[in-house]
Amino acid sequence: MQAAFPTSFSSETPSRATDWRLGIPTYAYAVVFSSFCIVMGLLWDIMWHMSIGRDGLFSAPHVVMYVGAVVAGLFSAYQILSITFRKNHPDRARSVNFWGVFYGSLGAMYCVWGALAMLTSAPFDDWWHNTYGLDVQILTPPHTILLVGMMMVQLGAIVAVLSLQNGANLTQSQPNDRQQARIRLLFVLSSAFMLSVLFVLVSENLGRYASHNSSYYINAAIIFPFMLLAIGRAATGGLGQGGFFRFPITLVAALYMLVIAVPSWILSLMPATPKLGPVANPITTYQAFMFPMLLVLPAFALDWLLNRFSAPQRTQKPLNDWLLAALTGAAFILVFLAVQWPFGGFLHESPYARNWFFMSDSWSYGSSPDWQYRYKFSPWFDQTAAQFAVGFAKALLIAMISARVGLWWGNWMRRVVR
Repeated sequence: MQAAFPTSFSSETPSRATDWRLGIPTYAYAVVFSSFCIVMGLLWDIMWHMSIGRDGLFSAPHVVMYVGAVVAGLFSAYQILSITFRKNHPDRARSVNFWGVFYGSLGAMYCVWGALAMLTSAPFDDWWHNTYGLDVQILTPPHTILLVGMMMVQLGAIVAVLSLQNGANLTQSQPNDRQQARIRLLFVLSSAFMLSVLFVLVSENLGRYASHNSSYYINAAIIFPFMLLAIGRAATGGLGQGGFFRFPITLVAALYMLVIAVPSWILSLMPATPKLGPVANPITTYQAFMFPMLLVLPAFALDWLLNRFSAPQRTQKPLNDWLLAALTGAAFILVFLAVQWPFGGFLHESPYARNWFFMSDSWSYGSSPDWQYRYKFSPWFDQTAAQFAVGFAKALLIAMISARVGLWWGNWMRRVVR
C-alpha cells in the first residue's frame, strides 16, 4: 500500500500494478469510501427507526457506519505510522507533527480521531439505552460523540483529497489529466457526502411543512452558503479544470440529491415490520426519509458567480471577498426562495407528491396516519407578509455572513498541502 502522497505525483506513466490508483495513495480512496459508508448507514438508521423501531449495537445500519469508522481508522493509522517510524520517509518533512511523536497528513489525523470517537460512542450508546431506555432526543451524549466522529472522518476525507490537489499544484509543471480528473471526482464525492450528513443533522428544521415560514430560510442560510462556497472556493485550486468540473458546487449539490434520495427509493421497496409499540400506523415496507431540497439550482447560481467574479484564470482583478460574499449570499437565498417555496408546497400538499418518487406519503409507524396536518400546512407556521419579510431579511443577512465564512474556510482549504 502506498502511503506517501507528495512524491506520488509524478508525470511518469504509472506501472500496470498501480494504474488503478493513478499515483493517488490508497488511503485517500479508503477515507472517501468511509465517508460514503457513514452517510449510507446514517440514512438507513433513520429509516430503520421510522419503520422498525427496535435496534441494537450491531443492527445493520450501525454495522455500515462502524465499517466506515474502521476503514478510515485503519488506513489512516497505517499512513501515520509508516511516516512516523520511517525517519527517511519522503513525506515526513511535509507532514503534521502531533504530540511530538506522530507524523502524518492532516486528513489522516482527522480520520483517526473521528474513527476513535465513532467506535467509542458505540458501547456508550448501548449502555445508555440499557440504563435510560429509548432516546427521546437526537443529541444524547453518545449520539453527540458519534456525530462529532462522523463529521471528523468526513472532514478528514475532504482534507486528504485537497492535500493531493494542492500538492499537485506545487509539484507538477505538466499535470497528469487522468490523475487530476480522479482527484476532482474524489473531492466532489467527499464534499457531497459531508453536505448530505449536514443536511440530515438539520433536517428536523428543514422539513417541507416549514417551507412557507421564514425560519426555514434562516436555517438554510446558516448552513448551505457556508458549505457550498467553501467547496467552490477550494475546488478552484485544481489543475486543468474544465467541462463539468467548472461547476463543482452544482456537481456536489446534484450528488447530494442522489445520496439522499436513492437509499429511500431502494429501501422503500423492501419489507419492514414495526417491532416496538405503540404502532399507530401499521406498515409493511420501509418508510422513506425525505425528498432532498433542490439545492442544485441555487448551487448553479453560486458556480456562475464564482466563475464570473472570482475564477483564478480571469485577467482582471477578482471581486473582493466581502463583496463576493454579499453577492453570492443574496443570490443563494433568493434563488432558494424562488425554488423551494413552490416545491415545498407541492411536496406537502399535492396528491401528485404522494408516491414512491417524491416520498411525501412516507409516515413513521408511531404516528397517526389520520393527523389533520399530514398533508397541509399547520397554523403554528402561519406568518403575515410583514412577519415573513422581516424573517427573510434576517435570512438574507445571515446568508451573506455564512457566505463570507465559507469563502474564508475555502481559502484555508486551498492552502492545505499536508
